[in-house]
Order: sequence, then structure tokens, then C-alpha cells
Amino acid sequence: MGTDYAQLKANGFMLQKQTDHFSMRLRVVGGNLTHEQLDTIRRVAEKYGAGYVHLTSRQGVEIPFIRLKDIDEVVATLNEGGVALGASGPRVRTVTACQGGRVCPSGRIDAFEIAEELDKRYYGRNLPHKFKFGVTGCPNNCLKAEENDLGVKGVTETRWEPTKCVYCGACQRACAKRHAIRVALDSWTVDAERCNHCGKCVDACRKGALLGRNGYQLTFGGAFGATVRYGRAATPIIFDKETLFRVVDATVEYFERNAAPKERLAATIERRGWDEFQTTIRAAYDRDDA
Repeated sequence: MGTDYAQLKANGFMLQKQTDHFSMRLRVVGGNLTHEQLDTIRRVAEKYGAGYVHLTSRQGVEIPFIRLKDIDEVVATLNEGGVALGASGPRVRTVTACQGGRVCPSGRIDAFEIAEELDKRYYGRNLPHKFKFGVTGCPNNCLKAEENDLGVKGVTETRWEPTKCVYCGACQRACAKRHAIRVALDSWTVDAERCNHCGKCVDACRKGALLGRNGYQLTFGGAFGATVRYGRAATPIIFDKETLFRVVDATVEYFERNAAPKERLAATIERRGWDEFQTTIRAAYDRDDA
């Protein structure tokens, strides 16, 4: 029986220009690898590859120059070291994430935790074409959420408590780059169009006059490559994981049901219309499963 190159590609073995050599893609979640996994990758690259690895633009790791005859040994070695194979082709790809609120002072959500859950739920799922998730912890947008088929961004909804405000202007100073907040002698106003929900004003307030609620801002239909499209919002800010994953489920199912082969989500939405897509997503957002 001949070599099933399609299955090898599905499992992350990308055929090189050199005959019977592959650049092997590994499964990485949110850009995190343990020291045990790194040591396993090092040993495989040294013994079976060319002694180096390639870091992809989506936080992935590839080991080039894996020979066809060594693939079974390589997979066994990786499995023993807790390293899984990656995915390519028409399926859910590596879930990318910044370090988020677990490490970064600006983070409004635990981006890695959400990336782990997305990976467990969807990674490797067969779809009409590739599908990419990106999770960024705050509006600084280090992970460029809008470049993904579905992007998740941590944001903060702010509420002003006038009885506690001393009009010190700390929040306005914290918002100096956006110029969204104006504090006067006895007034506080926010420009909703300028506010990006970063939550810095809440962090700056020492009187409890600004209360923040962290949530998830989703964007849909982003794509980078030969054709560039930016994702856009279809729901308000989401504040609970149940609603978050209900909306994600609806998005993936919409794509699976309506996309043509080799058509990204953005193209599916353009072909069928934004109104139809948003109606589907809002129905999932509005549904109460409690």
C-alpha cells in the first residue's frame, strides 16, 4: 500500500521540497510548552531532523527534515514526551493566545484558559476549510483577534458610581491615549465611540467610583493571507462562559453547514450575507439554556 500523504498532512506532516522529507507541525496551545515538552522536541530535532525547529507565525512549532522512514519512531518519541502532532488542511488549527490576565497587568481575561478550552472542544475538527481561533487578553490586542475566523478579546464594561466620585481626574489621566473620559468639577462623562473597554480607568480609581465587569468581545470572519479581511462584532460583550461557548458552537456549526469547500468563514459570510450570519449568532447569544 502506498503512502497516504493526505493523512500525513492532516496529522501535521508538511511535505518538503526535498523528497520524502517533512516539516512536522506540533500541537501547541496558546503558545505554551512545558520544559519537558521542549526537551522532547529538542531530542527529536537533534536525532531525526536537522537539529533546529521553526517557530511559525501562529505560535506553532515545526521540526523540519523528518524522513518518511522515521515517522513512526518520531511519533512514539513525541507521545512519550507529552507532545502531540499538529493539524493542517481543512480543520480547526492551532489556537493562539497571549498570556492574558494570568501574567500580564493589562489582561482582562485569562486568555490561556480560554485557549485551552477552545483547543479541547474544537482542535482538529474537520470543516470545509481551515478555521482559526485567536484569544487576546485586552484591547492592546497583542494577538490581533480580528485576524482570526473567530477572535476573542478581553474587555471591561465600566459603571460610574457618582456618590463615591471625588472628581480627582485619575481616570481621565489613565485614559490619556484614548481621550474618552472627561472629568470636571462635578461631572464625569465618557465618549462611547472613543472608549475601547480597556479597564485602565477602573484600575486607576482608588475611591471605588468606577466599577468594572470583565467580559469577552468576539469578532467574526477575519482572515490574513492572499486576501485580507478584518473580523467584526456580531454580539454585545459576553460575560459568562456558557454564552461564550454557545456562540462559538453556533459559529462553527454555521461554517460547517454553509461553507463551500476551501471557503473561509469570511467568504461564506460575504456570499450568504452578514444579516443571515448575525441573526444566527444573535439567536445563540440570546438563548437561555438555564
